[in-house]
Amino acid sequence: MAAINSYILKPWLVVVIGISFIISLFLLDLSLGSVKISVEELLNIISGNPSKKAWEYIFFSFRLPKAITAILTGAGISVAGLQMQTLFKNPLAGPSVLGISHGASLGVAVFVLSSTAIFGVTTNFQEALGSWGLVLFAIAGSFLVLLSVLFASARISDGVTVLIVGLMFGFMTGAVVSILQYFSDPELIQNFLVWTFGSLSGVAWSQLRVMGPVIALTLLLSLLYSKQMNALLLGENYATGVGINVARTRLKLILTTSVVAGTITAFTGPIAFIGVAVPHLARLLFRTSNHKILIPGTMMCGAAIMLICDIDSQVPGTQTTLPLNSVTALFGAPVILAIIIKNKKMKGAF
Repeated sequence: MAAINSYILKPWLVVVIGISFIISLFLLDLSLGSVKISVEELLNIISGNPSKKAWEYIFFSFRLPKAITAILTGAGISVAGLQMQTLFKNPLAGPSVLGISHGASLGVAVFVLSSTAIFGVTTNFQEALGSWGLVLFAIAGSFLVLLSVLFASARISDGVTVLIVGLMFGFMTGAVVSILQYFSDPELIQNFLVWTFGSLSGVAWSQLRVMGPVIALTLLLSLLYSKQMNALLLGENYATGVGINVARTRLKLILTTSVVAGTITAFTGPIAFIGVAVPHLARLLFRTSNHKILIPGTMMCGAAIMLICDIDSQVPGTQTTLPLNSVTALFGAPVILAIIIKNKKMKGAF
């Protein structure tokens, strides 16, 4: 309680610093790339007076949607990780660790690789469904894996075993993806492999019109679930005692996590480690487990971290662009190792 009170003493200062930092990173992300555009020139482009038409095209067609995607992706996948850590009461739970991202990848694989005849059946979901189909398949895959992990966790009390179960589901979905690749055309396989590296630059405005509202809605729902999540931290008996429907709350968290993880994975590829690491950084920064503070704090931290990862992936000063998953792994893996070292038995972390 003292930690929450210490935060309440300076709420505006924390919010202002956080938003200012995100705006600075946003502008830096817009300015860096194969062509460097100064902040002054960015302001000229926004005001409608660009020095070069080519820069205006680069800004509006590529960099602005990429930077917006970074904010949505970072906030969404981080909150999904926070929800999983609360639901499973495990500090290492997250979309990538529990196999949720793998499930979404399976849905994408079925969607992308389905135009080849498999066992004598020919389908082409891409032509029939478009971007919405990609999202629906990814959500369905993540939902099925998460539901399976939750079903297994109801019969397993050990947190480490639950994580292992999630990893096993991830391996199984990976095996199915490999089978799909074996029966697919080489061109489709190459496109799918490039997608697995993770990238924010492939999201166009037409896709943002799908991705943006879906993530914004699920983040809003997450904010509304803060009271229920606080109650879950104190145990199911306590939650039931204060009038929380535990089964319904679980279903809500599963659905929102599946939608967020599935939508993000569909358009940006599987983003590893961010969902596990960022909630811990938010707890460290805000020094509270109160989800009314922690959820928006996690959104801010996730947006900032993803912008930093996107900036780093462009290797400023060079023409090289690194796979986004490589950069997020370099950031997230040390954080997870620190969690493991600090909580050797991975119990009593909450």
